[in-house]
Amino acid sequence: MKKLYIIRHAKSSWKNSSLSDFDRPLNKRGITDAPLMGKVLKGKKVSPDAIISSPALRAKTTAQIISKKLNFNKHIIYDENIYEANVDTLMNVVKRANKEDSIVFIFGHNPGLNMLAESLVGLHENIPTCGVVELEFACKKWSEISPENAKLISFDYPKKYK
Repeated sequence: MKKLYIIRHAKSSWKNSSLSDFDRPLNKRGITDAPLMGKVLKGKKVSPDAIISSPALRAKTTAQIISKKLNFNKHIIYDENIYEANVDTLMNVVKRANKEDSIVFIFGHNPGLNMLAESLVGLHENIPTCGVVELEFACKKWSEISPENAKLISFDYPKKYK
């Protein structure tokens, strides 16, 4: 069995218009939402084997904050393919995860993450910033994940806890 946590980056700032989209930091709400969702995951006793993140600053920072809350002591994998990815690219990133890892987090962006969750489990809701979609797959290898063996376990986001 494999578990995938699809996590959208926390709320980012549009304050500095001279920054590229890739370099936008978290805003105040994002800085409070990321540790909150880390605390939620810790409360559920979630312990990832691997974390794969977009290298865009807002996704990278969200991954770092949540990994710290979970005492994740391995290196976060930054995969440039996640930034502005479509569903096929995201599926390929996940399918290439280490077969030894049972629980993988992927931090990224919409609309790609929405499309990934919709294609795997038919989730038609928008994943809000810092939203976490937990999926379980009845298979032994990441390369075998598909809609046929996928199950939605939970869908959490900061407003549920405020």
